[in-house]
Amino acid sequence: MTNEQLLAEIEDLRRTMPSLGALKDDSDQTLAWLGRLSAFVEVWNLPQTLLLRQAIVNLHSPIGDWVNSGKKTISILVHQACSDLRFKTVGPLTKAVGQGLVYDYFDEVRKIIETARTDLFFIDRYLDADFVSRYLPHVVPGVSVRLLAHDKLSTLRPAVELFTKQSGAKIQIRSEPAFHDRYVIVDGSSCYQSGASFKDGGKTAPTTLTQITDAFDAVQNTYNDLWTKAVVVI
Repeated sequence: MTNEQLLAEIEDLRRTMPSLGALKDDSDQTLAWLGRLSAFVEVWNLPQTLLLRQAIVNLHSPIGDWVNSGKKTISILVHQACSDLRFKTVGPLTKAVGQGLVYDYFDEVRKIIETARTDLFFIDRYLDADFVSRYLPHVVPGVSVRLLAHDKLSTLRPAVELFTKQSGAKIQIRSEPAFHDRYVIVDGSSCYQSGASFKDGGKTAPTTLTQITDAFDAVQNTYNDLWTKAVVVI
């Protein structure tokens, strides 16, 4: 298979991936997905099959830590394969969105959100109630959401409180004034920078969504540290 064909396959696997809570189920759908992933990994990167097989074994362990390790390993493998094949075909993801193309911007962010299986970390000081209603319904059940914000907490907090009460979602908000860039970090394994606030992308000016690759570790470490120091809102 060509790299382009492999990329199409892993992106479809990522879109159809069961929630992490369902990965240990013995349903026909989950077993079929794991079998398809195993076949893909054998073609994409044969040495990684051993890691995947151990992860699948861990899914059915009576030890909770082993089960969680298996889930995380599978999620990381899927994201690693997507990134690796993008680099070999089209390079890091960059999307340019023209002025007024608010749906195009929304749709690109939605696609990123729907890939998350463990953790979504939004970094944007202007997150507000509109952000909650627009994007959080697309988060896969069971994914934890962290929102690092500052300026619009008076509308963000009540919207999140009502959303979590209705949906049961796991959402935390922390406040910190000392940042300006906008990022979303997915499962601790991929990161995208937005040229505009997530609530306003494409609204009044052109903007971009750019995958961060070379600087990923530095960005993640910087904002994880900022999160630790930030004021807990909820």
